[in-house]
Amino acid sequence: MRVFVTGGTGHSGSYIIPELIAAGHEVTGLARSDTAAAALSALGAKVRRGDLQDLDGLKEAAADSDGVIHVAHRQDLLPSGGIDAVAAAEIPIMLAYGEALAGTGKPLVAAGSIGSPGTGRDLGRPATEEDPALPVGEEHKGTLRARNVVETAVIGLAERGVRSSVVRIANIAHDTTDRAGFLPTLIALAKDKGVAGYPGDGTNLWNAVHARDLASLFRLALEKGPAGKYWHAVEDGGIPFREIAEAIGSRLSLPAVSVPLDELMLPGYFGFLANVVNRSYPTSNLVTRRTLGWAPAQPSLLADLDNGHYFPAG
Repeated sequence: MRVFVTGGTGHSGSYIIPELIAAGHEVTGLARSDTAAAALSALGAKVRRGDLQDLDGLKEAAADSDGVIHVAHRQDLLPSGGIDAVAAAEIPIMLAYGEALAGTGKPLVAAGSIGSPGTGRDLGRPATEEDPALPVGEEHKGTLRARNVVETAVIGLAERGVRSSVVRIANIAHDTTDRAGFLPTLIALAKDKGVAGYPGDGTNLWNAVHARDLASLFRLALEKGPAGKYWHAVEDGGIPFREIAEAIGSRLSLPAVSVPLDELMLPGYFGFLANVVNRSYPTSNLVTRRTLGWAPAQPSLLADLDNGHYFPAG
């Protein structure tokens, strides 16, 4: 297949492109700079110059391809509008893809979030792929609402003859090249505070996936995923937050300590992460495994922490 990929030089994309090429696909990546173009070429992809604001260019690229994988985001909007603005900017992009691919049956696989179905709320069970991007009430404003609208737009393209699907990415995507994700942030906090913190009793569950396994899921969704489906890129479906903190503390020779829940929103240990670290995100990947034959083969989160690459000597 001739596959158009956005976000190909990012954390996920830099694994997705080699995965696609190894499977025999021809990949063209979107690049807005000379640096990005060089990085794409180094990965083995062809280069299409442009950016996410050029909707006509995106439509042309999608129409010229046999399928699209979209993992890019308007990160330039973060300073002025926050993550809500980044998510909202994806709507016209998805509609542009819809115009280009309508009636073709070609695949569009877009990145989503495990948190977007509202799994931060107590569902009383693990979130599944059958859970839609739920409407969000006044008590859950902001990012969750914007993310849900994006995912709903992608899934809705299935009714227009697009083989669209969403890969919901785990809260933590880990690998040897992870330098700015959730784990490095927690490790930096522990170094700064002298302790590895966890919220309350630390029994709230977080999920994770290795970036290489994430890449293989994007490829499988592109190749054979039915239209209008959600896929869960989750290997570890529910790790107690305390165990993550203990693993970090062990590698840094620091104690793991509880941060009382009533102190989370105060200036202190978790800072800007305070409103998310105490939530629980148990998640199932059963439908993804059964339907696509996805079989994660890389180290689990705790095993990856034990590998030591998150804790370079010196």
